[in-house]
Amino acid sequence: MSYSLNYLTEEQKRQFEQEGYLIVKGLFDKQQIQEIEDTFEAIGRNPVPGHFEPDLSDESGDPLKRYPRVMHPHRFNEAAKRYMLHPPVLAVLEDLYEEPPLAAQSMFYYKPPGARGQALHQDNFYLKVEPGNCIAAWTAVDAADLENGSLMVVPKTQDYDIVCPELSDAKESFTTHYVKPPKEQKVMPVSMDPGDVLFFNGNLIHGSYRNKTKDRFRRSFICHYANESASQISHFYRPLYRADGSEVDLKENPDGGPCGVEFENVYPH
Repeated sequence: MSYSLNYLTEEQKRQFEQEGYLIVKGLFDKQQIQEIEDTFEAIGRNPVPGHFEPDLSDESGDPLKRYPRVMHPHRFNEAAKRYMLHPPVLAVLEDLYEEPPLAAQSMFYYKPPGARGQALHQDNFYLKVEPGNCIAAWTAVDAADLENGSLMVVPKTQDYDIVCPELSDAKESFTTHYVKPPKEQKVMPVSMDPGDVLFFNGNLIHGSYRNKTKDRFRRSFICHYANESASQISHFYRPLYRADGSEVDLKENPDGGPCGVEFENVYPH
């Protein structure tokens, strides 16, 4: 049975399939971005054990000690859950999957001035969505550009196998994993305005560089999704959620992946 697009154009769908990523402009309006900004401004004032654990007295000079990322805010904040299930985002995902999406994860990155980036990696190494794949929806809360550490993608690597990562450069990346891109493909920066959403395939190699500015944050709200027909996912991401907010509990994927079953994935997403 052929699928009829409901939100995307044929050209947008083709871009995602051929390049592994797609930017959709203005999926969040100014008022919605302001609510996201206000929500995480409030969250950022106090620790939330297991989700946001800043060192409020840190004097190390590492801005990520004060502003680490917020993990799974949808599990303790209703606004975060609502925006994880933002109808326009889900509509795009349904066109990309050609079936309803399931929300698996939310995150918020503050990325303050001077913060390190995140080494190149592949998302489905961690989520382990099977059968199918995860898709990320990366929403710019601030304008994102090369100077403040925008996301970097390696186009056309969506068909590249999930590989066991190497060790990253700790001076430039706050995460330890690094996936070397194929020689024939180049790393490309993605510039975005507040409210734009970047969708990308779970195998696509991507990451970011340091925020080189002195006074600009690069805040982003990032969610990961699975296709409704998936049956397994890593246990870190259970339960998942349908569009109406009801829970779906896929089986835990026990596969050790390309590093072997003895390798325990550290939860970097």
